[in-house]
Amino acid sequence: MTSKEFEPIDPTVSPRFSDIATFMRTRRHDISPQVDIGLVGVPFDLGVNYRTGARHGPSGVREGSRVIRRVHPSSGIAPFEICNVADLGDAPINPMNKDISIVQIQEFFEQLVENKITPIACGGDHTIPLPILRAIAKDTPVGILHFDAHADTLDELVGDRINHATFLRRGYEESLVDPKRVIQIGLRGSRFALDDIQFGYDVGFTIITMDEYEEMGRTEVIRKIDQVLGDGPSYISLDIDGLDPAFLPGTGVPEIGGITPRDAQVIIRSLQGREIVGADISEVSPLHDPTGITCITVANLMFEILCVVADCVHSRR
Repeated sequence: MTSKEFEPIDPTVSPRFSDIATFMRTRRHDISPQVDIGLVGVPFDLGVNYRTGARHGPSGVREGSRVIRRVHPSSGIAPFEICNVADLGDAPINPMNKDISIVQIQEFFEQLVENKITPIACGGDHTIPLPILRAIAKDTPVGILHFDAHADTLDELVGDRINHATFLRRGYEESLVDPKRVIQIGLRGSRFALDDIQFGYDVGFTIITMDEYEEMGRTEVIRKIDQVLGDGPSYISLDIDGLDPAFLPGTGVPEIGGITPRDAQVIIRSLQGREIVGADISEVSPLHDPTGITCITVANLMFEILCVVADCVHSRR
């Protein structure tokens, strides 16, 4: 049974513009075994090689998430009624040192694992899945559903091996991911070299480029995701540049011609019933979107993930 202590602020009683912003107006809480699902900010952008600003993503999405209500419109899942959901604040980072920050992020998420809290992280650049996976997948490799314009399988970028373009390669090398259960969707855009996404093919990832996505159609892509992920534990990593920048301009490396937010919603909804052990939404850079629609859209996608995770956590009881 959920605790009254964790009930989010009711938007029918308290105006949505009031009080201090938290993710989806949930209660701010310390890490505790009472928490089922932890919403966590990771304000880190020391791993980018182009436009910074993703360190402001968590605060922007907290503000944008004031629009979120309590019940999913299609599935009827009411996550705050079936699970104790809390905003656990931000993972600590050292803004002057990338390597120290990565260790701090990993140690923070290890505390969530110790307390049996399922994490949903909001970044932050796309370096952050690596320390999160080091915490939650160190004993059991996970399947990955990866939304992205870029493969993130480079060996290094400007001489650096841990950054927003390398997390899946490091995850494979460290046996954090099961390559046969990794599926990447939305890849597109100009490339550094002819073979810069070849690593994924070589190790057995399933890759659906944006051209292939259009040829297959959303329904067939969902079937493929279902086939690849199978029944094992899975992790969702959503780099928002996998979606079209016409809808989410607030990101560091926008690539035209991407997935629509509607398709992303439906794909995430299709994961209901799976064992989702964690998730991140990354590369949210509010400074590049004065309209605020990026943060509002990310908040809605975060709610979609929350609903399927809450359904999973609730069904395990």
